[in-house]
Amino acid sequence: MLNQGVSNGVNKIAQYLNEHLLGEVSCDDSTRQRFSRDGSILKIVPELIAHPRVTNDIRKVARFSWQLAEKGHVLPITVRGGGSNTTGAAIGKGIIVNTVAHLNNIIFISHKNKDQFVHVQPGVNFLSLNDTLKSHGMIIPSYPTSSAYSTIGGAVASNSGGVYSGMYGLTGDWVMRLEAVLANGDLIETTRINKHELSKKKGLQTFEGEIYRKIDGIIEDNQQMISDKISNNEPDNTGYTGIAKVKKRDGSFDLTPLLLGSQGTLAMISEIVLKTNYYSSDKSIIVAAFDNSEVAHDTADSIASLKPDVLEVFDGRIFDLAHEYGKKYVFSEQYLDRKVGSIIYVSFNDFSNHARNRKMKNALKKLSKVETTVYTNEDYSNDELNVVREVGSVINQPNGKDESRPSIIDGISIPSARREEFIVAVDELATKHHTTLPLHIQWLSGVINTRPILNLHIVSDKQKTFKLISDYIELVVKYGGSMSADSGEGRLRATACYAQLDDDEIDVYTQIRDAFDPFGILNPGVKQKSDLKTLVSQLNPDHNMGDFAQYSPVD
Repeated sequence: MLNQGVSNGVNKIAQYLNEHLLGEVSCDDSTRQRFSRDGSILKIVPELIAHPRVTNDIRKVARFSWQLAEKGHVLPITVRGGGSNTTGAAIGKGIIVNTVAHLNNIIFISHKNKDQFVHVQPGVNFLSLNDTLKSHGMIIPSYPTSSAYSTIGGAVASNSGGVYSGMYGLTGDWVMRLEAVLANGDLIETTRINKHELSKKKGLQTFEGEIYRKIDGIIEDNQQMISDKISNNEPDNTGYTGIAKVKKRDGSFDLTPLLLGSQGTLAMISEIVLKTNYYSSDKSIIVAAFDNSEVAHDTADSIASLKPDVLEVFDGRIFDLAHEYGKKYVFSEQYLDRKVGSIIYVSFNDFSNHARNRKMKNALKKLSKVETTVYTNEDYSNDELNVVREVGSVINQPNGKDESRPSIIDGISIPSARREEFIVAVDELATKHHTTLPLHIQWLSGVINTRPILNLHIVSDKQKTFKLISDYIELVVKYGGSMSADSGEGRLRATACYAQLDDDEIDVYTQIRDAFDPFGILNPGVKQKSDLKTLVSQLNPDHNMGDFAQYSPVD
């Protein structure tokens, strides 16, 4: 609850903004509590929630906050989509800008063969967008597993990935241009511009011109470091690694890569133009059950050469848990009397029946050479096989009282050459922390997810949470991996991630942020170091995924 003096001040701000916005601004306790949570284990109660109806509403909120900051009063702004973010990037003090209420329109779809794209507002639900595109024979193929309850704006801001990212890249790889609101309320459009156009931008006597001048200067002053340390970090959304893609050798310049994965800390995305791909509804699927996990991993390496659209490897302990919950799968009868080793899920979505059949034949030939049991959609329905990928919806809510299985270390990636070493090291780490960390690996991209069971009501588990994050991130770096491969680090993992960066990298990221947000208005605490005491105070002991329980975690 706000004290009376603060409450009166907030009410006056809400009233002022309501007078000037087409959308609505609210500060009642129930709404503030609802927007204090996202998909993470953290909780921060905002002061106000703005529901902008048009882009100009976002600009007015930013301008108001900027003017306050100029007078020494910082009223932070956090842009929010569906609230599915698991790193604490969709919550914050000050004003929450909720894009879902009104900024949820598909503006235009281009069907031209050589120029297929879609123009959308940030609050559009990702799954709904793809369902609409599929009716036109198109799709944005790289989308997060939370697409049923997340927004395209959130996916772009976090540069999210998913099970198709090994084949199609991250969401940001499909972005052609962005419209964004700067911290002072100015509106910019980002796309690649040539040297002459860059010169004109740098000549502007505006905040936009200042940003172009500063970012170009940062690149000029740090070319060697960016080349040596940041360019080699792909795919990694930690910090602002997009700086390596801003300026090309031909002198062309694009701020878009900086905004991708910036999680609303540099600007607020108001419109997005994305490329689309052709959509194929035909799929050939294989599920293979292995007693021996090492054999499964070797087989996955072999099948990867066939270029499937999806190749996932599940630690069998995940299905052991699902079996304890009573869940059954096509392979469950095989494991009535013993534990599951590993499960591989493979799919091919080539348009050509001949190509799909050839790949399936080769995959089955590889599988016939090892000890495994194979299930295909010749004998089982796609639904019976696809349910394997949705095992998370069964086990993510533990039965134990006050327990949760939060996403605190999901989304790292490990190169294939170091993966086996990493898997062994993770088991040792789990033993150290008295937990289990069964891995779900998106084999083509190397992205790895795992969720420990925690009771955030217990002091020891609160402390374990951040120690586990720190130790896990340290392992990722040790084995040459990416700390934030399919999303930004947010506020939950920022401290652990930044501890692994050199001072000159952190300095460049700080300069970038200061160039866009000199007053610290935009999502403070996200993509920044925080002290442990602050993070512990923000822990939500009642964390659960109940807000998203009605959705499947997979498309």
